[in-house]
Parts: sequence; C-alpha cells; structure tokens
Amino acid sequence: MRMPRFAALASALLLAAGAALFGAGPATAAADFGYVALGDSYSSGVGAGNYDSASGNCKRTPRAYPALWAAAHSPQTFSFAACSGARTGDVMSGQLAPLNAGTDLVSITIGGNDAGFSDVMTTCVLQSEATCVSRVNQAKAYVDSTLPGQLDQVYNAIHSRSPGARVVVLGYPRFYKLNGTCVAGLSEGERKAINGASDYLNAAIAKRAADHGFTFASVAGAFTGHEICSGSEWLHSLNWLNIGESYHPTAAGQSSGYLPVFTNAA
Repeated sequence: MRMPRFAALASALLLAAGAALFGAGPATAAADFGYVALGDSYSSGVGAGNYDSASGNCKRTPRAYPALWAAAHSPQTFSFAACSGARTGDVMSGQLAPLNAGTDLVSITIGGNDAGFSDVMTTCVLQSEATCVSRVNQAKAYVDSTLPGQLDQVYNAIHSRSPGARVVVLGYPRFYKLNGTCVAGLSEGERKAINGASDYLNAAIAKRAADHGFTFASVAGAFTGHEICSGSEWLHSLNWLNIGESYHPTAAGQSSGYLPVFTNAA
C-alpha cells in the first residue's frame, strides 16, 4: 500500500534522527516538503469569511482547508493559488506556476464552474421546477461530453510539472437534506435534482482522477447531516446580502468537512 508522501517524509525524518542519535551514520538534511493548493471557490474558502485582501476577487482565506492543513503540518513551502470562480481553463492559465519537480502534495477542486453550477442554482431559484430540472440535465450532458477532456488537460499539466507529487482531487458536497427542516424555497424535486447533479459531477471527476493515478476524496459523507435544511448546516443557503457566498461551505464546512477528508487523503 502506498504511503502518503507527507507520512513518508515524516518517517524518513525519524529514521535519520535515530541514526544520528545512535551513531549509525550522519543525519542527512531533509528535502523541502512543498504543498500547492489549486482550484475554485471551494478551495479558496468562499463562504468561510476572513478573506485575505491581497487575494482580491479570488477570496482566499486562512479558514479554507488548504490553509488550515498547512498551518497544522508546516510544510516548508505552501502556495495557495485557488481562486473563486475558477474553471479548468483558469487553472491552466493562471494557477500552475507554483508547481515544480519538488512539489510533494497538490490539492484541487475544479469542474463545478465548468459545468455551470452558478447558472444551475440561479435557474432553480428563480424559475419553475421543470425549468430547473431541464437545466440540471443540460449540466449533466456537459459533464458527459466536455468536462472529462477539460479535466484531462488540467491533470496532465499537474503531472507534467510535478510528476512525483501526491495529487488529491476533492469533490463537492450534496447541498440539501431531503425532507428536512426547510419550509420554503426550492421544491423537493428541485433539491433532489441538484443533489443528483452533484453526485453525477463527483462521479465524473473521480473517474478522471483515478485514470490519472490521482486520489479522489469525496466529502459527501462528511457533509451528511450538515446539508442545507438539516438544521446543522455547514453550507450557506441563498444569501441575498452576500450572493457570492450562497451554496458554499461555511467556516465549519471547511474545518470539519473538507479538512479531515483532505488530511486523511494527503
């Protein structure tokens, strides 16, 4: 079974320290451990607040799972490139520069914006159930026909730049607890269709990740019981005062949902 690269590095450090202590040979300097976080708003931390003003519209925050992981594990280098609104093309054109042959760990969430997540939610909030379901089906058709090739381009580029890195591709949560506490808003049919679209997208991403030898980490289980309409939400519902945070993880969703899943996979 493959040992995660961070765990392997820790083991090597312990062995080197033991060898030096007992005179088995000189301790060797450990190579730097480099972590690069790529992706969209689910990785930058939109919805968690406390945004770094220097990140501008990318809305990166120390409350996002990549920053929380880095704070807990102290990699020698940490490059936080994830950006709100990113699509696969944005990763290709603007996020890959920190990757190099010395990069040991990469995380990424990508694909939701390519599949039209924002427009799906807008359609479902403002229009009829039939129109919502039709828009969901349109997004699923895009996931079948176009998204796999776009993901392949991103995954190929990551592997080309950092061939020795452990790459963790994280998925998206289901958004709604069906038959939950919500008494207004979307219909149950719309909520079921949106959840189904999330599962559909995750399955496509997981398949492409596996075909590239990457690790897919599902967060659906971690968010179970904490969806919108659960009464213990780790996701923002529709927020007219801050529309960009709608349907994104809260700070608790990042720290208690995404972070443990990523930690286990890294």
